[in-house]
Amino acid sequence: MTLREISLSLPNRPGTLAAVARTLAQERINVAAISVDSTGTKGRVRLIVNDPDRALGLLSAAGYPAEVRDMIAVRLEDRAGSFLKVLEVLAKGKVNLQSVAILVAREGNHPLVALSTNDLPRARRILRQAGFASQLADRLVSNPDLLAAAPSIPAESVGLLL
Repeated sequence: MTLREISLSLPNRPGTLAAVARTLAQERINVAAISVDSTGTKGRVRLIVNDPDRALGLLSAAGYPAEVRDMIAVRLEDRAGSFLKVLEVLAKGKVNLQSVAILVAREGNHPLVALSTNDLPRARRILRQAGFASQLADRLVSNPDLLAAAPSIPAESVGLLL
């Protein structure tokens, strides 16, 4: 299964993000990565959750229109410059990066980062050839297994980062 990111455009006002978090937490949807950015009256929230199909249905029913992107997970060395190598490989392959999310799950001692690009099949091929993306990393962060890969996080921890 492909890792997916949910992106929401929201009004930038107090309580809006809390309402989104409540919608997900009430249905025990866990958040594995989140990014929030706002300017003026508009905000953008990007989420990676353990059950994206159900989350999309819940968010849509609550009136939050969402966009979805497929992503690839890459395994990094836990040292300075390892992400730079990923960026250089993508640039050399003329693949444009669209979004990045650091995931809660790790592969052993290696941090995992999810990427969306303008050409995911090409990015997947290039990153696998360069040794950054492995089938194990992809399976480890597939949405249904996301929290199983992070045993230090209690299963009852709904709305993980929210």
